[in-house]
Amino acid sequence: MIKPLLTILLFVNCAAFGQTHADSTAKKKTTDSSAKHKVKIVQKSTPAPQLQHSPIKSLSDEKYTALIRGEGFDDMALVGVLNHYPLPDKALKYKAQLQLNPGQIMQLKDIVATLQRKKIEMGENIIRNEKMLDTLFHTRQISDGTLIFYTNRYGLYAGEIRNAVLQACLKTEEILSDVQIKKLESLLK
Repeated sequence: MIKPLLTILLFVNCAAFGQTHADSTAKKKTTDSSAKHKVKIVQKSTPAPQLQHSPIKSLSDEKYTALIRGEGFDDMALVGVLNHYPLPDKALKYKAQLQLNPGQIMQLKDIVATLQRKKIEMGENIIRNEKMLDTLFHTRQISDGTLIFYTNRYGLYAGEIRNAVLQACLKTEEILSDVQIKKLESLLK
């Protein structure tokens, strides 16, 4: 009983060290690639989105890049959107057509910024979790207990990001009038 518990604690501590190292490496890569990206912007009028190479075998470059950027979570808003609780970035996109006042614009921008930070945070957590699972399997140190621990973390991350997305929809609905919501829905069709 004590051995599995010690093993889990050891892996959690290793994960924390690996996360710090991975974060600093990712930041260096992001800085380097953004410098290259700026050169491309000068050379081309419409730059293609730059994929980052995934250091994790089980994550494609596309999925890894989306997680790093905090993208790919908008489908979690579907239950809200279908019930007239729009995403804040969609409302901001049509601010002129919706005749949003400066107060509404400021509130929506705050919601968008908070949501984006949460998406990036959860993307990084998912990447770290996937890296740990890859390491455990690769080194053949996986056990039933550690597998349960790390796979259950996926559920926690998915729940946390879904809550953040739907909270953003709820707050957006509170900011917009019924007329603005109907107008936005017609513009999105």
